[in-house]
Amino acid sequence: MNIVMIIPTGIGAEIGGHAGDGSPAAKLIASLCDNLITHPNVLNASDINEMTENTLYVEGSILDRFLNGSIFLEKVSLNKILVAVNKPVLKEIINSVSAARATIGADIKIMELEIPLKMIGRIENGIATGVVEGWEDLVYQSQKHNFDALAISSPIYVERETKLNYFHNGGINPWGGVEAMASRLIASKLNKPVAHSPVDDLGDDTEMKDLHENLIVDPRIAAEMVSVCYLHSVLKGLHRAPKISGRGISVNDVSFLITPINCVGPPHEACMKNGIPIIAVKENKTCLNDKMPDDFIIAENYLEAAGIVACAKAGIQPSSVRRPLLPTEIIQ
Repeated sequence: MNIVMIIPTGIGAEIGGHAGDGSPAAKLIASLCDNLITHPNVLNASDINEMTENTLYVEGSILDRFLNGSIFLEKVSLNKILVAVNKPVLKEIINSVSAARATIGADIKIMELEIPLKMIGRIENGIATGVVEGWEDLVYQSQKHNFDALAISSPIYVERETKLNYFHNGGINPWGGVEAMASRLIASKLNKPVAHSPVDDLGDDTEMKDLHENLIVDPRIAAEMVSVCYLHSVLKGLHRAPKISGRGISVNDVSFLITPINCVGPPHEACMKNGIPIIAVKENKTCLNDKMPDDFIIAENYLEAAGIVACAKAGIQPSSVRRPLLPTEIIQ
């Protein structure tokens, strides 16, 4: 059994819309299936990544292509990771890469960008978005090297008041939307796994530095406050990220898609086209209110979603474990 779990980036998901707070739900679902196929937004928690051994870390646009049936996902044991960074390379990045090599056993090299990658994150109409500049130059330079997966570590400019509001009051992560944009653009050209990690450049802003050192935040945001470089989660994910292939796991091998409620986009449409059941989790609300087809399976929370998956795995009709059990239907 293979399950796809998505929590789209930048739409204010109650669970998984902050900093790796979708991980417990992902670990629960992964315990019930052969492979959990998910994307970085569900798992990335700055320097923390609790993905299981049977979790496949797949960039969003690659996941869309997989669900459309145009590619297969081939499991790998070890990727050559290239880390693209703006000049100068910060000591935190070097130490983070060294730590991943020493603890994960990862194969990683750092590439200084000749032309810097510039990213601006903002909130528009209640959704995280932004602007990416210099990504074509990054693609061109990286193609000179031999690698299997690309990690990007670069600053994201977000207005000061937006950052302060997020840390004090929560809400939509203002960095996530532009990160997803950059990864999608670059992955579509390289045809390889890609993930982005922000560099936190506080400069001389003493208030922001003090906030990072002393503020107690929403637990869903806390991973950002205890992290130093924000890169390790990406390196762990890309270490064994599946490669795009003509063989391996196909969309025909997927048993369920699990999604937040009232969220309908390309992954859902691909699953509907391919007859894959979709479980929508009611507790995981977002800023979206898309109309869902009637055949979506509604689960109150991820615990109930796990129960639905467990029933399928055991060959049990979910209604048979509920009460009252209705009389057997007779049809003509």
